[in-house]
Amino acid sequence: MPGVLGSARTDRAELREERKAGLRRIRFHDLRHSTATLLLEQGVELVVIKELLGHAHIGVTATVYAHVRLRLQRDAIDTLGTALGSRETTETPRSGGDEPPPCAAPVR
Repeated sequence: MPGVLGSARTDRAELREERKAGLRRIRFHDLRHSTATLLLEQGVELVVIKELLGHAHIGVTATVYAHVRLRLQRDAIDTLGTALGSRETTETPRSGGDEPPPCAAPVR
């Protein structure tokens, strides 16, 4: 059927429009990952995100989103440092904030 959502014809037309607009292609899975990342950054518990994503084991969720959790740990350390009057931050110019915080125990 011409014009049916998901047909090869509409997919090609959408791809042309996306390219003209300078947009990158986003898969449904990308939206799922972005949603989970945003929820984690907003303080939603990992177990709740695991349930929303339908992961059988929390270890799967923890592994996939470890980079976000490391950044949140670093932010927590920076917040504590600010509260204690320190002006130092844990982010180095090259790190981007994804390295484990100094002297931190691994999160499992």
